[in-house]
Amino acid sequence: MDHVAHQGIWPALLTPMDSCFHIRNDLLTAHSKRLIGAGCAGVTLFGTTGEGPSFSVSERMAALEALIAGGVPASRILVHTSASALPDAIALCNHATALGVHACLLMPPFFFKGVSDDGLVYALSAVFEAVLPVNPDFRVVLYHIPQVSGLDVSTAVVDALTARYPQVVIGIKDSACDEAHSLVWAHRFHPSVQVWVGNEMDLQAMASIGSNGAVSGIANIFPHDVAQLLVVPKSQVEVKAVADSLARVSAYLDLLNEHGMLPTFKATMAYLSGDDDWLHVRAPLMPLSVSVVDAVKASLLRLDVHPLVSNPHAAV
Repeated sequence: MDHVAHQGIWPALLTPMDSCFHIRNDLLTAHSKRLIGAGCAGVTLFGTTGEGPSFSVSERMAALEALIAGGVPASRILVHTSASALPDAIALCNHATALGVHACLLMPPFFFKGVSDDGLVYALSAVFEAVLPVNPDFRVVLYHIPQVSGLDVSTAVVDALTARYPQVVIGIKDSACDEAHSLVWAHRFHPSVQVWVGNEMDLQAMASIGSNGAVSGIANIFPHDVAQLLVVPKSQVEVKAVADSLARVSAYLDLLNEHGMLPTFKATMAYLSGDDDWLHVRAPLMPLSVSVVDAVKASLLRLDVHPLVSNPHAAV
């Protein structure tokens, strides 16, 4: 495997679909290449922002294969491989690792709630033990997003897994959106296991103690600004650049909160690309109405965000 350093911005890719809800691999590939061309270290496929659990195992495998065949280096792809059924998670991890991806983004099975720490370790260890004999290059970024999964991956769980599999666990994506919690984890696990956050507003605090990357949804739209938030400013020029990026990201977060995160992300991509296939989301999510899409466009213009149609290789 051609290992890429575990650092930098790895946008949590949005997943484009046609009107029959089939993945538009051409749009997905072009979007990924544009983000990497904008300086992102890699891309993250089928995370929460990418509606990953709404797609079948075969759909997820086929899209990954298409992305690589389309020219996105496998080593620059982080793949979300979580599933409620252990055999599905194992199959996704084996498939992705065999193709040479950077790592697998993995949470425990998430259907049953109230599972003990021992149960979470038991489940993840079962995945590790099934994948490692087949794919010894298997690498994992643990995924903590309790407000979505209903599971709290505790410090004890991370301690147990990093002690048993020190060469496998290379990072943690803490998307609980609790800065204090993320800072405690970073102090405990850095530098051998990088702790990255899902909340872009926490990136400056994390960068100040050595967090060197992010899996970010907003990086789909503002990759340069999200990257700027990883900079610890050392001059007045850098202080201003960070402040400007923070203001832009904060304003866009307000827009997402106003109209709903994923449909608004999709409406933004439709506006930027000129392709309305980006508007589609998978049930149970609902697309935005025409009037709300128009309101999103007006808000984006106020943020000085303009379509990329005239320069499809540009990035905001």
